[in-house]
Amino acid sequence: MLALSHVSKSFGSLKVTDDVTFEVPAGQALGIIGPNGAGKSTLFNLITGNLMPDAGSIRFDGRDVTRMPAMRRCLDGVGRSFQIPQPFQKLTVFENLLVAATHGQAASEAAVTDLCAEVLDRTGLLRKANTVAGTLSLLERKRLELARAMATGPKLLLLDEIAGGLTEGECQALVQTIRDIHAEGVTIIWIEHVLHALNSVVERLLVLDFGRVIGIGAPAEIMASKEVREIYLGIDV
Repeated sequence: MLALSHVSKSFGSLKVTDDVTFEVPAGQALGIIGPNGAGKSTLFNLITGNLMPDAGSIRFDGRDVTRMPAMRRCLDGVGRSFQIPQPFQKLTVFENLLVAATHGQAASEAAVTDLCAEVLDRTGLLRKANTVAGTLSLLERKRLELARAMATGPKLLLLDEIAGGLTEGECQALVQTIRDIHAEGVTIIWIEHVLHALNSVVERLLVLDFGRVIGIGAPAEIMASKEVREIYLGIDV
């Protein structure tokens, strides 16, 4: 579904993505971990087309999308949530989804109305459909961020720290929603610091440090790695 080959990105003298290479098969869930400043969100911006790489190539669903703009990638099936939810505050929850669906799928409102209702139901927001988005709680905003990404009809769903700031109970509820979406065959790449939430969904973990891939593999194998524990946990092992 997604393949990055020797992708690099610098801002001036700071190299934030350093020769990154990995693949994600269709239907798999990949978790990405690493300390703050490791280049995780920059990597997402390269995958979605919000940034262009200085070197390397990105292939999505069999096509080279390295220089393809973000809107085109969204239309082709790359959906994402953002770390800080920023809904259209004065629109209702349902209207927020209509915007995402009509623009993300280049469709009319009539064509996506049923889809939006279905996504609201799947993400636990159906009873909030007519609520103004600016009045939502943090959990509801996180769910709306997920719902807006799903409304674009993604083949690949990118989640950026969607569990951050939630209580344990809220986190468990959100994780179950993500599990259900993954079970339907959606390919997922998830950046997260809440490791127990991440590891309950993903089949593989990728570790970034200073823009470099330190390791990729089964979660238990990665978390048992001495190098990963020293880098990510900040302790001598």
